[in-house]
Amino acid sequence: MGKFFAGLAQCGAWACFDEFNRIDIEVLSVVAQQLLTIQNALKFGMTRFNFEGREIKLLPTCGVFITMNPGYAGRTELPDNLKVLFRPVSMMIPDYALVAEVMLFSEGFANAKILSRKMVKLYKLSSEQLSQQDHYDFGMRAVKSVLVMAGSLKRSNPGLNEDIVLIRAFKDSNLPKFLSQDVSLFLAIIADLFPGASIPAQDFGLLRAAVEECLVEAGLQPVPDFVIKIIQLYETMNVRFGVMEVGPTGGGKTTCYQMLQEAMKKLCKSGSKNPAFQNTHTYVLNPKCIKMGELYGEYNLLTNEWTDGLASTIIRQCVADTTPDRKWVIFDGPVDAIWIENMNTVINTFNFV
Repeated sequence: MGKFFAGLAQCGAWACFDEFNRIDIEVLSVVAQQLLTIQNALKFGMTRFNFEGREIKLLPTCGVFITMNPGYAGRTELPDNLKVLFRPVSMMIPDYALVAEVMLFSEGFANAKILSRKMVKLYKLSSEQLSQQDHYDFGMRAVKSVLVMAGSLKRSNPGLNEDIVLIRAFKDSNLPKFLSQDVSLFLAIIADLFPGASIPAQDFGLLRAAVEECLVEAGLQPVPDFVIKIIQLYETMNVRFGVMEVGPTGGGKTTCYQMLQEAMKKLCKSGSKNPAFQNTHTYVLNPKCIKMGELYGEYNLLTNEWTDGLASTIIRQCVADTTPDRKWVIFDGPVDAIWIENMNTVINTFNFV
């Protein structure tokens, strides 16, 4: 952080530090002193000042902005000596209907205005009437993922009715994460918003047959509900870079991805022309059995050296492999606020790249 601020002060640039309250409270206290030093130098109109033991130049155009969402698990409250250095600005909730309308137009929908209103109403009713679960999300990210999926469905089925395309996107992106008692209610809300619309069933014949064969070969029963859950995992992984399987111990989470992996391998060997069915490699690790530095990597303050962690080493190895094979890095273990927040940063970085 000291190097960040020294660079900003010397080149007069602005920087925005996103999700600032994810930093440990001990570090934030030191950051407050660094910022106070720069702020005092700016107040006195200095062109050079002493910063962390060395004299550096100061350009008055430098500025620091931070963003934060208070009240989340794993987030810290800003210490008072840091809070007083920033002017707070509250942000309002965006107009979801307008955002959805613009995105639908950009994805090629002609009836975007009406569809965007129906979409916002669907998510509003779902958040109010469905059961309250921690993993349910009806916010802006969920809206955006549905719109992106709808766009890809629209391009792959240009002759399909736009209402049907959007309904299919709703179902494909939401049903996998709903509890059984919420599925029927969600489908009823869709039926109310799109009266008379009937959705043609998607053909998963090859994948379903391969999944059932793999289950039998593994000595398991091909229960229809479990087969559907495996297919839903496949659908979700086609539109999401990061996927979380949620459920109790013994609920079949590990078996679910293992059977999907085996089914995709089987279809790849059989010569399937679908590019999604590729040989799949898994890299499984338990994130709770090692320290955060050993998992994601850490910076040694004494030697000024960066050491890669287990996860970053595996991801580098996967990225270096240029074959079309799929690579799944699986964090198989209990979730806590610390490692999953760091995982969020890693996934956002990959999405940006």
